[in-house]
Amino acid sequence: QLQLVESGGGLVQPGGSLRLSCAASGFTLANYAIRWFRQAPGKDPEGVSCISSRGGSTNYADSVKGRFTISRDNAKNTVYLQMSNLEPEDTAIYYCAAYRSITCLGPYDYWGQGTQVTVSS
Repeated sequence: QLQLVESGGGLVQPGGSLRLSCAASGFTLANYAIRWFRQAPGKDPEGVSCISSRGGSTNYADSVKGRFTISRDNAKNTVYLQMSNLEPEDTAIYYCAAYRSITCLGPYDYWGQGTQVTVSS
């Protein structure tokens, strides 16, 4: 079965950290650029970060720049999103999407089921 599976979400206090994982099953993630999205209740999905297929290029939304770091381990078929100094505004369901491309352009090929991140004291 071809799928992406996110994990690592949870409840964390403001200022805390979490590391999300996006694991591919049934296909080779190294051929895909990966984008993390998030969707907060009542809001449109927001692109958070993208990493190119070989990991040489990354970009971030202004709202997370300096706090989040995207990385990948193609040997483990997994992409990570390290989130630090979390804020209540980061509360959302986080999804990863795979693009059969060097960068996160065009329609995505796979979309995960999401993992909930809640930042609250």
